[in-house]
Amino acid sequence: MEARRLELMDTTLRDGEQTSGVSFLPSEKLHLAKALLEELKVDRIEVASARVSAGELEGVQRITQWAAQKGYLDRVEVLGFVDTPISVDWIVEAGARVLNLLTKGSLNHLVHQLKKTPEEHFSEIRQCIAYALEQGLQVNVYLEDWSNGMRSSRDYTLSLIEMLSQQPIQRVMLPDTLGILSPAEVRKFFGEVISKFPSLRFDFHGHNDYDLAVANVLEAVLQGVSGIHSTINGLGERAGNAPLESVVAVIKDFTDLEIGVQEQKIFRMSKLVEQFSGQYIPANKPVVGENVFTQTAGIHADGDQKKSLYFNQLLPERFGRERKYALGKTSGKANISKNLEALGISLEPDELARVTQRIIELGDKKERVTTEDLPYIISDVLQNNSFTKNISIDGYHMTQSKGLKPSVQLRLKVYDSFHDATATGDGQYDSFMKAVSLIYASLQKYLPKLVDYHVTIPPGGKTDALVETVITWEYGGRFKTKGLDPDQTVAAMMATEKMLNIMDKNPMEIHP
Repeated sequence: MEARRLELMDTTLRDGEQTSGVSFLPSEKLHLAKALLEELKVDRIEVASARVSAGELEGVQRITQWAAQKGYLDRVEVLGFVDTPISVDWIVEAGARVLNLLTKGSLNHLVHQLKKTPEEHFSEIRQCIAYALEQGLQVNVYLEDWSNGMRSSRDYTLSLIEMLSQQPIQRVMLPDTLGILSPAEVRKFFGEVISKFPSLRFDFHGHNDYDLAVANVLEAVLQGVSGIHSTINGLGERAGNAPLESVVAVIKDFTDLEIGVQEQKIFRMSKLVEQFSGQYIPANKPVVGENVFTQTAGIHADGDQKKSLYFNQLLPERFGRERKYALGKTSGKANISKNLEALGISLEPDELARVTQRIIELGDKKERVTTEDLPYIISDVLQNNSFTKNISIDGYHMTQSKGLKPSVQLRLKVYDSFHDATATGDGQYDSFMKAVSLIYASLQKYLPKLVDYHVTIPPGGKTDALVETVITWEYGGRFKTKGLDPDQTVAAMMATEKMLNIMDKNPMEIHP
């Protein structure tokens, strides 16, 4: 038997734009409309509310001009109001051909907002539908606050649906306007209206105030709705709408229904909406969040290596993504091996153990160690392994104040003895080097000349990136040392510590 097909209507450009602080430019609306219909392949898009502004009219006109050329006009919808002829005329001027008519789905809204009787409202709805049809529009009807209507004014709400069942409309769209429904109520209410009105096509429009929008969508689908409304990244008023990315995953994995959305395009679409809206995606957001396909615990990476023990049906490749293994203080050798494999690097077991320990140490200092950091860490560890550490920075205190020279209080451990010095300089590192010079002068030890100082961060690094400092020294011949740390000055100090140990180990080779 052929699978039942479910329509998916995206309302990012209309309801999603009601997110506080979000306003798409006409050019952005056109770009998103094209991507939604041609790349993501949603069935329908709701692009605006009628009579909002001149900019809104321009945005809809751009979309409808393009849609007319592509044969998509019947898939582009505009919200309108029971205000014959104003909304209908606006939609006609905008070049659209589908009106989503907003009616009052609860007696509470009707009485207190419109201050009208059901008979008056029903008459005006019929008049608006008739006028829209005369102007060549298709009509869908929203029942605003339907969920509260079913709770507190059931007879009124059902009588409105009864009246609409006699009208030449395409769909009845039932919103949980305030996001109040539980899955049990969705099951009960949709079970009732679908059994009472089997000839109507019902859509469900869920809001996420209780974080139940996706669960409610699943329940509505199981009860037999024809269409679902959603937004990219769950944009929308208050807590937002049912997020398209989660809706698609749930429908594909928990039902046998057919949908046309191209899953592999979801992540790209999500990032595009993030960029245009300025609403950043939480790192732990299902499907599209930065961390949702990243294993952090070493035991998880180990399980994935052995038999994909920590995989589920939400494979990242479905959504145009890839699985990653985070590096940090909870990393194990399996995590690091996965990242080394991606970079094409192979280490000996003892080297891998030292790299693992270094990542754990760095993970205590910064939130995240990236794959891009890894070559820097390996280089740092291998250089550390090339000498015995007899000289170390045991402690330091640095100050940096406006109008005053930076100062450093330093304690250096040389073999089994400790030496303290305090110095000021033109910068924190200069102050540190002057303190080292004071200690070495007291020990009658030589220091090389610093001839080059180079700082880099990994490609794509952010403000919390690891910093690699490479210092070139000259004392007869030239040699380089590297330091790695989230703090630039500390990285330079680590490079200097390595220099002190190299000089201590090979005094004759570098003596002038």
